[in-house]
Amino acid sequence: MAQIKCIGILTSGGDAPGMNAAIRAVTRSAIYAGFRVKGIYRGYRGLITDEIVEFKTQNVSNIIQQGGTILKTARCKEFTTPEGRKQAFDILQKEEIDALVVIGGDGSLTGARVFATEYNFPIVGLPGTIDNDLFGTDTTIGYDTALNTIMECVDKIRDTATSHERLFFIEVMGRDAGFLALNGAIATGAEAAIIPEISVEIDQLEELVKNGFRKSKNSSIVIVAESPITGGAMGLAERVKKEYPQYDVRVTILGHLQRGGSPSASDRILASRMGAAAIDALLEDQRNVMIGIRNDEIVYVPFFKAIKNDKPINRDLLNTLRRLSI
Repeated sequence: MAQIKCIGILTSGGDAPGMNAAIRAVTRSAIYAGFRVKGIYRGYRGLITDEIVEFKTQNVSNIIQQGGTILKTARCKEFTTPEGRKQAFDILQKEEIDALVVIGGDGSLTGARVFATEYNFPIVGLPGTIDNDLFGTDTTIGYDTALNTIMECVDKIRDTATSHERLFFIEVMGRDAGFLALNGAIATGAEAAIIPEISVEIDQLEELVKNGFRKSKNSSIVIVAESPITGGAMGLAERVKKEYPQYDVRVTILGHLQRGGSPSASDRILASRMGAAAIDALLEDQRNVMIGIRNDEIVYVPFFKAIKNDKPINRDLLNTLRRLSI
């Protein structure tokens, strides 16, 4: 532990509301513990191109309420190669950075794990993704804000859906995880959620129509997780036009709306706790772990578990949605 004097911070992959709160917490907790801190711009790409700046406490003033990430983020193909990772390691040595805190999702933590293993380098990860798809943590930084954004958008769409007696498919993010779609559907009183986790088990569209989803209502809203498995909102709308032409279908894709905006109180608190915990982990000589939260307690999750294990959907929530959508 004695050799760690300087900690680098980077954000990688898709941005998520609360990343700035995490950057602030890591920076100030590290300084409080006696470490120097360096901010690495544009993720792993900035690590390879040496876009690195020393951070003092004032560098992170007045950012807790901002969406996005002040450190910027970028995809980096070079880091997926041994040559690129060697360049990154050389830069870390040049900058005298002894440990890294990586804030990002599945891909970012996968890169962190490979690098940490190759160079025996101390890395702690923070789960920064709106998808909430990392195993070992009840929730991820950005998820709550994205869920609230979905709720606000769907509430507005419901007004027009009711006026025109239409079936609306609303596509939300999540990649191959249905957490935003399922909980978004419950929060907005939607008629159904079509999610990848159960698409392999049943034809969700057929089940929806079979259950008579418009018998007692003049409009219907269905939240769809973006995924090749579900077919996405556009794919489902095409199916309805062919198989159930009696329905007037509309599609709304919320897209990057879900990533933006000021983080919610929950995300600010979560990011602050996780950021401080990342420094605690390094002080305890932990490495190759992601900071998670379970039952409101901070936990250390090995990278290989967080990345390799699929996070299960709560089946009770599916039943709740079915019961409440009659």
